[in-house]
Amino acid sequence: MRIPPVPAFLLLLLLLLLAAAVESASLEAAAEKLPDDGGLSRGSFPKGFVFGTATSAYQVEGMASKDGRGPSIWDAFVKIPGIVANNATGEVSVDQYHRYKEDVDLMAALNFDAYRFSISWSRIFPDGTGKVNWKGVAYYNRLIDYLLEKGVTPYANLYHYDLPLALEKKYKGLLSPRVVKDFADFAEFCFKTYGDRVKNWMTFNEPRVVAALGYDNGFFAPGRCSKAYGNCTAGNSATEPYIAAHHLILSHAAAVQRYREKYQKKQMGRIGILLDFVWYEPLTRSKADNYAAQRARDFHVGWFIHPIVYGEYPKTMQDIVGDRLPKFTKEEVEMVKGSMDFVGINQYTAYYMYDPHQPKPKVLGYQQDWNCGFAFAKNGVPIGPRAHSYWLYQVPWGLYKALIYIKEHYGNPTVILSENGMDDPGNVTLPQGLHDTTRINFYRSYLIQLKKAVDEGANVIGYFAWSLLDNFEWRLGYTSRFGIVYVDYSNLKRYPKMSAYWFQKMLARMKQ
Repeated sequence: MRIPPVPAFLLLLLLLLLAAAVESASLEAAAEKLPDDGGLSRGSFPKGFVFGTATSAYQVEGMASKDGRGPSIWDAFVKIPGIVANNATGEVSVDQYHRYKEDVDLMAALNFDAYRFSISWSRIFPDGTGKVNWKGVAYYNRLIDYLLEKGVTPYANLYHYDLPLALEKKYKGLLSPRVVKDFADFAEFCFKTYGDRVKNWMTFNEPRVVAALGYDNGFFAPGRCSKAYGNCTAGNSATEPYIAAHHLILSHAAAVQRYREKYQKKQMGRIGILLDFVWYEPLTRSKADNYAAQRARDFHVGWFIHPIVYGEYPKTMQDIVGDRLPKFTKEEVEMVKGSMDFVGINQYTAYYMYDPHQPKPKVLGYQQDWNCGFAFAKNGVPIGPRAHSYWLYQVPWGLYKALIYIKEHYGNPTVILSENGMDDPGNVTLPQGLHDTTRINFYRSYLIQLKKAVDEGANVIGYFAWSLLDNFEWRLGYTSRFGIVYVDYSNLKRYPKMSAYWFQKMLARMKQ
């Protein structure tokens, strides 16, 4: 019997499938051989400790101008030539809007318990208020339902840098007190619509980054700053970061108030806020450098957590910023103080801080108010190995110190380590990208320090790796890869990296 020739395209397809299978098998085999330094497993952490991955809407969803979604300030910002590497946008990104089932299947297969995603405000309310886009509402219903079907707990974040552009045009967005009610209305719509299934809510991701990078140096949307500190067409670095931050805190507190008064008792959920926290270590033992490091901590994480825990801004900020720092009314203090059931801490890196002994700058600004110098090495020794991003050094002891600091200064609140990870360059090839042993070492070293903090009484109840997928990385576009899953941007195919299999293996042990 003569066997007919195999068509060339079929032969190519078979070869590609075989190559992918061999690659996957070799990765899984390699993952089996990975050392488990520190003996990490689920059993290393308290019973019920949650392990998850995290993403944000604009970075992964795509469909930015389709299915009824209105533009956000980032949709406008990325259109400015030269703002994003290679003029990239999140218009398609990694298309989770259509591929969410595949991504949730990956999370479940990798043994993760939870997924932290964000809800795009302008996908629900294209104009920020008023008319509802029901196609957008339906998307998040599909995502939440599928997560639950696969045994993955949804953690919903309501704001990840993406203010509806309509509100920026209408009343200058976060610079207006009007945003407080509009955000609370959006939050309440989400509680009402999804709260029967979502029991973990977060109001804002990294409000400090929103206020500082959006209004002090113009590096992020909406790109406002004083001319001395960035290439901005409008803004005031001396006042606007503080005004935006004040409205972010009030918006957070107003949303929490709505949740607690109307939904929490019935829905049995909890609500918090996500704060970024770089650990600031004094460069020397001098009193001046110690004071500089403390100023940095107060101006960084204290700016937001201090009002929420104690009802006022840190004294350091009050003394330095003076009349430029907005004040909370008595009623606002009552609303803000205690307005979190947990705090998310996004922790990546640490820097040395020193007192620069310099006179007051002629043009005031938020970063200038710190009066601190940054150093990335001490006596010629770097603080840690650098990842691809210029700001990201691997300093696991910084995570430990940050968590102990929160425990000791803010009454040991319930903490979720809501982001942690590192990036590779965007142009790594698929084989290079998959064999990410540096990322495994990063995660292992940070988790060992997290365990140390938990063992010493820090009330940490969960850990979320950033990120599930390589995706749109803001100003870096697609030139930075944070994912534990490699995305081939030519066809959006997903390939779990060795770090994904490392998590799978670690989380499989003693699965609770």
